[in-house]
Amino acid sequence: MTIPQERRVVTAIPGPKSQELLARKLAAVPPGIGTTLPVFVTRAGGGVLEDADGNSLIDFGSGIAVTSVGNAAPKVVERVQKQVADFTHTCFMVTPYESYVRVCEKLNELTPGDHEKRTFLVNSGAEAVENAVKIARHATGRPAVVVFDHGYHGRTLLTMTLTAKNMPYKHRFGPFAPEVYRVPLAYPFRWPTGPENCAEEAAAQAIDMITKQIGAENVAAVVIEPIAGEGGFIVPARGFLPRIAEFCRANGIVFVADEVQTGFARTGNLFACEDEGVVPDLITTAKGIAGGLPLAAVTGRAEIMDRVHAGGLGGTYGGNPLACEAALGVLETIEEEDLVARARRIGEIMLPRLKALQERFGVIGDVRGRGAMIAIELVEPGTKEPNPTAVQEVVKRCHAEGLLVLTAGTYGNVLRFLPPLVIPEHLLEEGLGILEKAVAEL
Repeated sequence: MTIPQERRVVTAIPGPKSQELLARKLAAVPPGIGTTLPVFVTRAGGGVLEDADGNSLIDFGSGIAVTSVGNAAPKVVERVQKQVADFTHTCFMVTPYESYVRVCEKLNELTPGDHEKRTFLVNSGAEAVENAVKIARHATGRPAVVVFDHGYHGRTLLTMTLTAKNMPYKHRFGPFAPEVYRVPLAYPFRWPTGPENCAEEAAAQAIDMITKQIGAENVAAVVIEPIAGEGGFIVPARGFLPRIAEFCRANGIVFVADEVQTGFARTGNLFACEDEGVVPDLITTAKGIAGGLPLAAVTGRAEIMDRVHAGGLGGTYGGNPLACEAALGVLETIEEEDLVARARRIGEIMLPRLKALQERFGVIGDVRGRGAMIAIELVEPGTKEPNPTAVQEVVKRCHAEGLLVLTAGTYGNVLRFLPPLVIPEHLLEEGLGILEKAVAEL
């Protein structure tokens, strides 16, 4: 697919055709399924989304970090087209197929650590996290699971419980699952004694709470995002993750890295935990794994993964053959186009521009992120008071100009940027210009 890599705004956004489709959506779909920007997409590729009215928008969202290799990436399309003509489903647990095995072999090879690994495939990030907890509990015989402030892990009963944010994810959906405990995250911008003390103090507090309130001997797993996603793209202070991983190793606790949003080159490493040399016992992946097809994985130490009895893991659609072929196409694309380096380049462009904007406007309290996973946190100028109203105004202005941006943050005051790793630099620069104008006009 060749789509002109240009922003083009020919109607109001959303335009009349999208508004007609939105009316149909509201009549057919419950309001619990929200919409960030109600333009109905007809084509997408590179760094743009085309809508039903002929507008072409710059994409700073990648379907929430899913289409990192671009929408309709050639190697993904080619593989899926061939597979759909051969067969669409057999259920790997009934009659297996090679592509599932190949994806597992690649993940065993590519994920951090040179230990022997096993991988199995499921449908979504939440399903992967839930299975990681199942495996950790089975392997250790322990009940407790520890998670962190500002964490997001999914919308199932267990993963809602693991998630820190009430609205909209948990509100009135309880009661929640038992034996889940929450401890502090090293959030440099908001750490009471300053970012320089954040890693050591947060780790000490977390470990003290685990030891005294739960008992390390009762903890099956510690589950953490190496960079908090929905919580606001919080990059934990350096030293925090290694300290938590070390504590887990010393106490027989399974250290689970939730790399659903950070994985597959997004942060300038293939996986975010590589930045500090952290090797997880289990790693969960999804989103960017298959170019938009539903696929997720749990990869982990063989001695942990092999503990579960036959039939204890699985699911009808997990590792669907179309999704497996898509994943193989994604991994080829990342390697052949060196998208790890490309993610770093995006960060080198975005971070200085955003930090310069922070110096000009007090509404930007923090600029953070790595690679192509970048955020700005908006505050009341001169304070650290969250400013979600400013975020909504900036989003509104960006969308009207044809730039898709996403929000995040426990306090609803973070703008997060997840451009496709294949976005042309001229679109990246143009998008940043639109964002700068929107902030300046507050």
